[in-house]
Amino acid sequence: MSKIVLITGTSSGFGKDTALTLKAAGHRVFGTMRGIDGKHAAVASELQAKGIELIELDVTDDASVDAAFKRLFEKTGGQLDVLINNAGRMVQGVSEAVTSEQTRQMFDVNVLGIQRVMRAALPQLRRNGSGLVINIGSILGRVTIPFLGLYGATKFAVDAMTDSYRYELSQLGIDVVLVQPSAYPTSLYEEIGASDVSREHEYGEVAEVPKAFNAYISSLFAGPDAPNPHDIAEEIARLVATPAGQRPARLVVGNGFGADAVNAAVAPIQSGMINAIGMSALETLRVG
Repeated sequence: MSKIVLITGTSSGFGKDTALTLKAAGHRVFGTMRGIDGKHAAVASELQAKGIELIELDVTDDASVDAAFKRLFEKTGGQLDVLINNAGRMVQGVSEAVTSEQTRQMFDVNVLGIQRVMRAALPQLRRNGSGLVINIGSILGRVTIPFLGLYGATKFAVDAMTDSYRYELSQLGIDVVLVQPSAYPTSLYEEIGASDVSREHEYGEVAEVPKAFNAYISSLFAGPDAPNPHDIAEEIARLVATPAGQRPARLVVGNGFGADAVNAAVAPIQSGMINAIGMSALETLRVG
């Protein structure tokens, strides 16, 4: 069954691939990005040629987000079946050397961006009484790699936000799922590093560890057994096709490096807490 889908951050990576994959599966796909007529004009033309409808949207700007959803609902008559919060930003390096502005930018895109989009989309989804929200988190929202801790902090936040939304929206017919990708070769790993190089130098040999890690990741991505980023799009397509009430709360894609084990260990503890505070009814999605 064809569904109306909106995806944030479709200029590259998981977002672009997911847009193309869902369009090929027969869905009506709205891709969003900044700079449709500027910075991303070439990729915008490529997506439009494939039948993907584009809307200008900057997840860090309230007015831009609100305007984008106003335009979306004008085009669809108020319909939206699937919302995919994919837009993301990463900064790597010694945490002390990551500036407060770089940290703010990561949280603005990765965390506040989701909250802005949810606030713009949910009034209509609630009126419709149904919908699926997929938040793209990371295994780094469950396990921590040094020199990626501040990025991981944003993904830990996404994990908590997603759980809370899942409970709060379950009785309104809106399903919320967290996808936790492992490391995949996308443009995210081409993002800038820490800005305060002088502070990095003060860490001596420790400051060389991220370079060695990046070399390891690069060799992994270039090898014959490199992880295929299309895995994410395929899993999202499966989630979209899965009937409401049968989807997992969270899904690790790729090598979880233990994140899947953390998920399994935490699930009964989380459920026990929800039951203990008298909110067990919120664990089950109300369908129909």
